[in-house]
Amino acid sequence: MIAGSLLLLGLFVYPLWNIMLGAPQYPDPLGMNIHVNKLVGQEEFDLQNIDNLNHYIGMKKLPQEGEMWEFEVFPKVVIGMVILGILIGLLGLLNVMGPGWFLFWFILMSTLGSLGVCDFNIWLTDYGSDLDPQASLKILAPDGSLMTYKPPLLGHKKILNFDAYSYPMTGAYILFVSIFLSLIAFFVGRREWGRRKAKS
Repeated sequence: MIAGSLLLLGLFVYPLWNIMLGAPQYPDPLGMNIHVNKLVGQEEFDLQNIDNLNHYIGMKKLPQEGEMWEFEVFPKVVIGMVILGILIGLLGLLNVMGPGWFLFWFILMSTLGSLGVCDFNIWLTDYGSDLDPQASLKILAPDGSLMTYKPPLLGHKKILNFDAYSYPMTGAYILFVSIFLSLIAFFVGRREWGRRKAKS
C-alpha cells in the first residue's frame, strides 16, 4: 500500500499522455507531452509550432502556466492521495485499520483517475471545436458545418493532412501500477488480517 502510494510521485517526473501531429510538411512530427501540472513540447519549439498552425484554423493557443485549473488542482490531489495512502498503509501495519481501507483508496484513486480522463476528453473536445469565427482558414465538413479538429483521446485520427496520435506515456502506467498495487494490498491484507484475528 505504501509503495503504491509513493509511486504516484512519479507523476511529477514523467508525462501522463502524448499527442503527436505528423504531416508531409513535417517529416519530424510535432508533439506535446501532458504532465499532471504542465504541457511540454516533445522538442523545443513544438508547442510554438502547434500554436502557429492552430492559429490559421481558429483554435485557441495551448494553455500556459496558470491558465488551466487542472494544472493547479491535480498536483494537490496527487499529493493528497500519496499522504492518505501512506497513512492508511502505516495504520494497517499497526493493526489500527483493516484492509477495507486499502480497497477504499483503490476505489477513490480509480474514480479520480477516471474523472481525470473524462476531463481530458472534455478539454480536447473544447480545444478542437471552440473555433474563432474570424480564423483565416474555414473548412467545412461534408455536412456543411464548420469542421472541428478534436484530437483523438486514444489512438489515431486523420485531421486534414495531419495524422494525430494520442497515447498514454510512462506516467499513465505508473498510475495504473499504483492503483493495482493497492488492490493487491487489499487481498494480501485481508488474508493477513484474517490470520491475525484467528490467532487472537
